[in-house]
Amino acid sequence: MPKIITPRKFCVAPMLDWTDRHCRYFYRLLSKHAYLYTEMITTGALLHGDRNRFLQYHPDENPLACQLGGSNPQDLAACAKMVEDYGYHEVNLNVGCPSDRVQNGRFGACLMATPELVAECLSEMNRAVSIPVTVKCRIGIDNQDSYEALHRFITLVSEAGCRMFIIHARKAWLSGLSPKENREIPPLRYDVVYRIKKDFPKLEIILNGGVRSLDQALVINNEVDGVMVGREVYQNPYLLAGVDELFYRDFHAIKSREEIVEALLPYVDEQLKQGVRLYSIARHLLGLFHGVPGARSWRRHISENATKQGVDQNTLLKALDLISR
Repeated sequence: MPKIITPRKFCVAPMLDWTDRHCRYFYRLLSKHAYLYTEMITTGALLHGDRNRFLQYHPDENPLACQLGGSNPQDLAACAKMVEDYGYHEVNLNVGCPSDRVQNGRFGACLMATPELVAECLSEMNRAVSIPVTVKCRIGIDNQDSYEALHRFITLVSEAGCRMFIIHARKAWLSGLSPKENREIPPLRYDVVYRIKKDFPKLEIILNGGVRSLDQALVINNEVDGVMVGREVYQNPYLLAGVDELFYRDFHAIKSREEIVEALLPYVDEQLKQGVRLYSIARHLLGLFHGVPGARSWRRHISENATKQGVDQNTLLKALDLISR
């Protein structure tokens, strides 16, 4: 019997300062079906800041999930309701980020030490909304990295109503390693995530961490329900062009890199009229021609010119000319 195609067969990870609304619109031009996530948004930002600035998005970005950072159950419930009201398909709780900022706010990866609190957060969020409430976590933290600890975490949080877990297949060290080092130094343990799927067959389990190619992602999909890719997509976004056919059996014609740039131009023009700086959009395109002759000239032209005052889409067109020379 063929495997059911779920929306999260291939996900793009939430990446702070990277997966903003311009980045996600660009990604949607490359893949109709890849499941997208916002950057992590803290509850404080939504409760005390300009929620529209954080939550607005273009309808073409869907399917789209919003990731929240926080640890107060009532605040998370209130913010989850905002997320639902804005039309997102899912609200995800960050229980995996190890940065100092997150630790100082007592959320992110440090929440793995208090599964009862995470379960309470999930219960309150589920009571507030009808969209799926999900969790992104690590396989462990510091010396609390036994399989038994992770199993207990998944058990308690799933009993609170969480049916989908994105698991970064590395543990996090909350002191001694930077966020970058926490993405690279702790060894990848795909076997731990695969074991969780076997022990919790009714839960949707998505594996995150160290995925470098679509072929590798396909192999992982044989063991779990989906895969989440972050930095590889950001550094080589054209990777997404193969996702629809390989993961969702949608065999539409694939646009060339040049056609993707041309398809983005109306959006660029619209955003510039709203006061958005060109570089806010163009910075996400730097890796589009990764591995293609002329890619360095493309990156250099955008980096040197898109930050200037008064520039428009012609900057991208001139950069495109450098590829074909």
